[in-house]
Amino acid sequence: MSTLLDVQNLTVEYPGKGFRAKPFQALKGISLDIRPGETVGLVGESGSGKTTLGRAVLGLAPVTGGSITYQGRDISNLGRRERRALSSEIQVVFQDPYSSLNPSLTIEQILSEPLTASGTPSKQAKARVRDVLEAVGLPSNAASRLPREFSGGQRQRVAIARALTLDPQLIVCDEPVSALDLSTQARVLDLFIEIQERTGVAYLFITHDLAVVRHVSHRVAVMYRGELVETGDCDQVTARPQHPYTQRLFLAAPVPNPDAQTERRLARRALIDSQAALDADGAAA
Repeated sequence: MSTLLDVQNLTVEYPGKGFRAKPFQALKGISLDIRPGETVGLVGESGSGKTTLGRAVLGLAPVTGGSITYQGRDISNLGRRERRALSSEIQVVFQDPYSSLNPSLTIEQILSEPLTASGTPSKQAKARVRDVLEAVGLPSNAASRLPREFSGGQRQRVAIARALTLDPQLIVCDEPVSALDLSTQARVLDLFIEIQERTGVAYLFITHDLAVVRHVSHRVAVMYRGELVETGDCDQVTARPQHPYTQRLFLAAPVPNPDAQTERRLARRALIDSQAALDADGAAA
């Protein structure tokens, strides 16, 4: 199968804080690829660099080394005009459905904006808005309402609809369900899967939750301190993790059985202590 997005040896650095401070290396030689119609789950704790990788793909983080190739074209350092033209191919769904929608615009205005900006006539834009609202399970009368009139799950459906308006080939999903309650999470995740099966869109699905990754992903990449520490098929990584950090993430997920939860907590603590000892030995050397 051909590759849609190919990231090779990607490095992202930010200036250090303070006089003569060394640059902070947020990503250290990251390599991964995404195929058409595939979901690659990118999982890690806060500060691991996973959101920075998503931002680099979107052109929102400085690429200081390596390359990002989309359909054979290097997009690592595109200008503003070229990046805007690429927005019809690569879209994003942000984490917070409350702050990602302009509260003063109606849903129709929010969804029409990327269409009219790309030159779509008003009549066609309105028809497209009706189509994408239906695709995400919202009624057609939602177009005339304001974001504050919707629940969190409904707002995230609007955000997904906005990402779909231009028929993208790839959507970067940055923690798109972490602000939602568990029952709403499940419905939104099922919606992502349904849309993918219907349209063939690919996802880079960024999350800290292995349970979410297991639900939606074909392949999984695990990040730790700016590096990829484990990649593979979803079943293998989430059920039989090999790297100690991935094992810790797996053990951090709660289970309903109190005895099993106690065992998982003890096993995770043992892994953390083991890693701390290794880090101390490395620092001493």
